[in-house]
Amino acid sequence: MSKTDINPLGSAIQIFKQYQKLGLDAMNQLDTDGINWSPEPESNSIAVIVKHLHGNMKSRWTDFLITDGEKPWRERDAEFVSDKPSKEFVLNQYNEGWDILYNALRPLVQTDLSKIITIRTEEHSVLEAINRQIAHYSYHVGQIVYLAKAVQSESWKSLSIPKNKSGEFNKEMKHL
Repeated sequence: MSKTDINPLGSAIQIFKQYQKLGLDAMNQLDTDGINWSPEPESNSIAVIVKHLHGNMKSRWTDFLITDGEKPWRERDAEFVSDKPSKEFVLNQYNEGWDILYNALRPLVQTDLSKIITIRTEEHSVLEAINRQIAHYSYHVGQIVYLAKAVQSESWKSLSIPKNKSGEFNKEMKHL
């Protein structure tokens, strides 16, 4: 497939994978205490953000084309209660949520993109629902990265171009 071919499903999956990896790379720099740290009592820890992502992904992507994306069994408010889980539990929950998403997206075909689904009784095309979730998940992955960087401080290993290294990065890119 060339770069000029339009493949919104493949593109969406690629974007989701990039954000999944970004979150994992951030969390892998932390221990359990770091995963559960929050800067102040009203802020969410990474563990709480992952708990919310998992709940959202499970609700949105289970029976994606046939039931409302907000399932009656979801307990959204409970997703924001900290229970101080282990790093291993958080990473498992994170990956399970992404697996649910990919299992829902992989069987879709181009003609599915115009089908209408509901989220909290609001109608969306499948493409709109996918875009909505890309925005939602990237927002929360950004929070995960920000919190991980705050915990690590000077020990943080950059996940993109490190500060004051843009020139070096651009030189390297020209030689690829």
